[in-house]
Amino acid sequence: WDTEPDYFDPVEVARQRASLNNQRVVVGSATTTALVHSAKIMLDKRGGYLSNDKLPPGVIMDNMPNWEFGVVTASRDLTRALRNEFSRSQTQSVEDKDLQEAEPLFSSPNDRWLLPSSESQYRKAIERIENYADRLADDDLDDAQFYARADNLADYLSVVSTRLGSLSQRLSASVGQTRIDTDLANDGNAQQSRPAPGERMVKTPWSKIDDNFYEARGYTWALREQLEALRVDFAPVLGDKNALVSLEQVIRELEEAQGPIHSPMVLNGTPFGFFANHSLVLANYISRANAALIDLRELLRRG
Repeated sequence: WDTEPDYFDPVEVARQRASLNNQRVVVGSATTTALVHSAKIMLDKRGGYLSNDKLPPGVIMDNMPNWEFGVVTASRDLTRALRNEFSRSQTQSVEDKDLQEAEPLFSSPNDRWLLPSSESQYRKAIERIENYADRLADDDLDDAQFYARADNLADYLSVVSTRLGSLSQRLSASVGQTRIDTDLANDGNAQQSRPAPGERMVKTPWSKIDDNFYEARGYTWALREQLEALRVDFAPVLGDKNALVSLEQVIRELEEAQGPIHSPMVLNGTPFGFFANHSLVLANYISRANAALIDLRELLRRG
């Protein structure tokens, strides 16, 4: 039950779904398919959804529940972007009714096992997103829309960049770091609610090291599928901005972050020690993906 799922091709899955439902593949089909299919894999993989299990063996396992939480986080981010950015032409436009319901459903606690369970809420969210995808592909010109624009893609990538930065910092703290307070840097008039020390030691408790590791693995797995889909739906925009190579570099780094683990446990050796430190390796790939993502955002925001 601890085996992480393989990749899938969101474009091919979108084509199969369209063929099965006698629909067209339109702009937005790949992105919605990536979101729906990754969430279904999370729920229906071997062993099912484990985060809310109350009986063995699921209750004594923590690697896969943390992986699931990473996928849930990525799904929440993309659902929010669909609701607030991709499905709306401007800030004064009306929200899509299915996406309006899907976002709070995906925001349900990930460990609730009864009344209602997490799985039931997430499956309802999947149904709403599938309804939105079906309306994208119908012939009603006044129905759902997916707007592939540079500005809304940049807004979504800004959220992703924040997530990757947080994951990288948490993974890097596996060996302990002395961090200088730069929270108010570059703004002489900036203030914060309480004073902070100029330097502080940050170190992840040993019991949380594998939790952070597998959460990052789950998030980067789902994000890689989402970016593969966005590469197709936003192909004209990316081509016009000469940004396609930058996106491919992000995807490449995320693929490297999913490399096989040749160890029965997550090792936490010292940075230059005899044993490997899996958290630092993963943090390196995530940091490189985030750096490429920042470059991509800058390209998209240029006129």
